[in-house]
Amino acid sequence: MLLLVYTFNFLDRQILSILAQPVKASLQLSDTQLGLLGGLAFAALYSTLAIPLALLADRTSRSWVITISLGVWSAFTALCGVAQNFTQMFLFRLGVGVGEAGGVAPSYALIGDYYPAEKRARALSIYSLGIPLGAAAGALLGGYIAQTVEWRTAFIMIGLAGIVIAPVFRLVVKDRPRPPSPQAQVPVSQVFGILAAKPSFWLLAFGAAAGSMCGYGIAFWLPSLMMRSFGLDLIQTGQFFGALLLTGGVAGVLLGGALGDRLGARDRKYYALVPALSYILGTPLFIAGVLSSGWAVAFALFVIPQALVYVWLGPVLTAVQHLVPAHMRATASASFLLINNLIGLGLGSTVIGMIADALKPGYGADALRYAIAIGLCSYLVAGVLMLLASRKLKADWVA
Repeated sequence: MLLLVYTFNFLDRQILSILAQPVKASLQLSDTQLGLLGGLAFAALYSTLAIPLALLADRTSRSWVITISLGVWSAFTALCGVAQNFTQMFLFRLGVGVGEAGGVAPSYALIGDYYPAEKRARALSIYSLGIPLGAAAGALLGGYIAQTVEWRTAFIMIGLAGIVIAPVFRLVVKDRPRPPSPQAQVPVSQVFGILAAKPSFWLLAFGAAAGSMCGYGIAFWLPSLMMRSFGLDLIQTGQFFGALLLTGGVAGVLLGGALGDRLGARDRKYYALVPALSYILGTPLFIAGVLSSGWAVAFALFVIPQALVYVWLGPVLTAVQHLVPAHMRATASASFLLINNLIGLGLGSTVIGMIADALKPGYGADALRYAIAIGLCSYLVAGVLMLLASRKLKADWVA
């Protein structure tokens, strides 16, 4: 059920990427405005509200917080289907972010409650399959509905489906018993204090943020690239992006969890070292795919790096869980997500959109291609920061 809800989380979050071109034409938007809708509009409240909602989940019921959050973000997703201009769409996307703020960190904490340390990276990786599965579902369903009916119907149908699932989730998913303890009422400042004193936290958080800045930017703009520079229509683009995520994305998430548990048991540094090497190895192939001339060649070049840039999820999320005591897990996860999402999600699609607008006079329809290629360099920054984190992780680890 956690995986299903996370799939809807990413489906609702990323559906705008496949619908970007019809939304842009209908609402008469620039690439910069489109990038703001895909990034900052969602990330602003999503990132900041995650901490108070995670704190609430640590002190009350994690499953109830997730249930209510699912209902809220699904309702705002449906409202996106009735937006008439940029301002309305921006506000509705803010609402999606408000709802989704209460979904992820409490889910990480629930998984931490249910699974022992030696299995946690795999468990978190299975949960993180919601990212490629949700994004793939958004691409496939969104593209089909938008081309056969209209883009507004896609938002409304997917939003209503999430509202239906919310009460089912609450009936099925139960919190693990947590005996009352004075420790459970820790102030958020205490959690921040523990994390702030650990270099590995900052390196993991900013490394993940650099990777996510590129990852979210690619996830948002790649469908538009396939339509503008490779000549695919909406349905073909949905199939291309969906197939890429269901092969490379799923494989990378599962590989990261398996390697994290296996190698991390030998030495804690591998929880950061494995993602570091994956980021660095994947970047050249990704750039080659973006600059290639045909969609088939691009797909072949994208599959391996698409897997490699998803490897970080299980190992890094597990490491963050072990930087604090168990009763602080949701709040620690939300602190990590604040940095990761405010930078990665907030800036990724916006910066690439701004670069594309700046390059448009000189490169025309291919401006987006070169903007994405430039943005891919942030994966290298992520790799370097993760390498540095691997040297600090063992000393900061909490059993």
